[in-house]
Amino acid sequence: MSHEAEQTRQTATATPTATASAIDAGIAGPLVSTQWLADHLGAEGLVVLDASVVPATGADGRPTYGSGRLRHEEAHIPGARFADLLRAFSDPDAEHPFTRPTAGAFAAAATAAGVGPDTTVVVYDGAVGQWASRLWWLFRSFGHDRVAVLDGGSVAWTAEERPVESGLAASVPADVPFAAEERDGFWSDRTDVEAILSGERPATLICGTPPRDFAARHIPGSISTPAVRLVDRATNTFLPRAELRAVFADVLASPDPVIAYCGAGIAAAADALALALLGRDDVTVYDGSLSEWVSDPAAPLASVAA
Repeated sequence: MSHEAEQTRQTATATPTATASAIDAGIAGPLVSTQWLADHLGAEGLVVLDASVVPATGADGRPTYGSGRLRHEEAHIPGARFADLLRAFSDPDAEHPFTRPTAGAFAAAATAAGVGPDTTVVVYDGAVGQWASRLWWLFRSFGHDRVAVLDGGSVAWTAEERPVESGLAASVPADVPFAAEERDGFWSDRTDVEAILSGERPATLICGTPPRDFAARHIPGSISTPAVRLVDRATNTFLPRAELRAVFADVLASPDPVIAYCGAGIAAAADALALALLGRDDVTVYDGSLSEWVSDPAAPLASVAA
């Protein structure tokens, strides 16, 4: 691609093509396609958020997380705003990474990102959708259903040679502040997991960590449902429903509610989204996940022999 063509590609803007009501009609499920977003970019009432985070491994072998802001500034979907999942949309002072914020803190972050009570939100990331799924889950848990994840994220968007732009969008808060009210039925905590292990509560535990990590350690009795295996490697989009059912066959075979966890409640949100695609509405995310669980030296862990 020539420099001139690339420059045009990076500065292309979309013309509004839909009303807010038409937008809402198009997000009946957890996902929207790249074509849907291309058709609706610039529409009144639509805010696109880039929730990308850059994971790495520290010198001690432990996972670390960096902001995706610089990558966002280099290239993002036209009009998209950066959503800081490390600080603004998590509690930066909590003991464990990505702990969900208070309702007040989430409302302030959403409002600052241009999201009001009637805004339609599309979230994406530059990975396999787990960061976007986390923000999708947070919005819904705080009472906002007008939210969807861009299927395939920026990987699919750029592979299709759709327009991107560089820089950082001006911060324009929502005219009407976002109102957050935490809903029941979205989160589980350590005591819920302990109740499962003791037999006091029937539920299915699923773990969204990669297979190698699951083999090394997981909460006893968990079913491995790696978030990295929920997407088609060729397109980066979520697998067709039939293939997702195969991934979750052991989970779907039980009528018990589901508690999803991973390392820090991120991949677990992708599991929750995939199960929502399959019609399950009895899924909660263990917010502390393994980060909290292993902080107690007495907490039971299991492994899979090589």
